[in-house]
Amino acid sequence: MQTVSNDNFGPLIAYLVPGATALLGFSLFSPSLAAWFAATPENAPTISGFLYLTLASLGVGMTITAVRWAIVDQLHTITGLRPPKLDFSGLATSVDAFSLLIEIHYRHYQFYANMFVATGIAFLCYRIHLGTLWHVDLLDPGFVLLEAVFFLTSRDTLRKYYQRTQQLLSQRQVRTEI
Repeated sequence: MQTVSNDNFGPLIAYLVPGATALLGFSLFSPSLAAWFAATPENAPTISGFLYLTLASLGVGMTITAVRWAIVDQLHTITGLRPPKLDFSGLATSVDAFSLLIEIHYRHYQFYANMFVATGIAFLCYRIHLGTLWHVDLLDPGFVLLEAVFFLTSRDTLRKYYQRTQQLLSQRQVRTEI
């Protein structure tokens, strides 16, 4: 089995962790999912349960990415954080730098924005499991604070990604000499 490295850390945090977070919320309604998350030695998941959880987390994480695009990405755009116009004609000489920007900024954006969505899903599942959506308890301020941190951090990492990719791949101005 491959270990976690720079090559697979980005997808791991961008898809698997948010997917597992949402599945943890759904596990409140599914004994099979709950068994995959078992934490005690006598209830430890089997190898097949671990594989199912990993694959399901990946699938749910990819679905969360689509929901993130429809909600968070659009909200960032509407509130003024727009993608820059990039000139990809110079990408051939900047592939390594562009890949680095994706890994150090965009993958983290995906994580924070996907966790914003996944945490919301898990909390909604928790509330439905309790039987009420409107009862306020001690968990609510923590949820609101965590969601605010995820949203604001997603905005910051996306802004940095946009700024740095624009610096790298901005449309070059052609100078004319007289």
